[in-house]
Amino acid sequence: MASFVLSLHSAPSDAITLVALKRFVDNALSLGHQIKTVFLYQDGVYHALDQFDVSSDEFDVAALWQQLFDSGIELSLCITAANKRGIDTEQVKLFTVSGLAEFAMLATDADRWVQFK
Repeated sequence: MASFVLSLHSAPSDAITLVALKRFVDNALSLGHQIKTVFLYQDGVYHALDQFDVSSDEFDVAALWQQLFDSGIELSLCITAANKRGIDTEQVKLFTVSGLAEFAMLATDADRWVQFK
């Protein structure tokens, strides 16, 4: 089976991209593939904030991250992108703070890198 690393570049308000990411993960895992990490980059770092007020008819962003975390998928946050956007990296509960270099090393060890923008 294949191993994947994923990167998410869009903000939490981009529900279409989040649905695509969730479908990809669910399908890949159901087929026996491995998701090594989801790396938040560019405006994707806003997903690490836990202050989501979601109405019942909106995509539950926090629930997605909790589900992926509970599935054993590493959730990584680009420290440079987070710092540029004023995100306190000490307050990102489910996410491991890392750099682009660490992500690049994971990507070279995986079979595929899939970007969600």
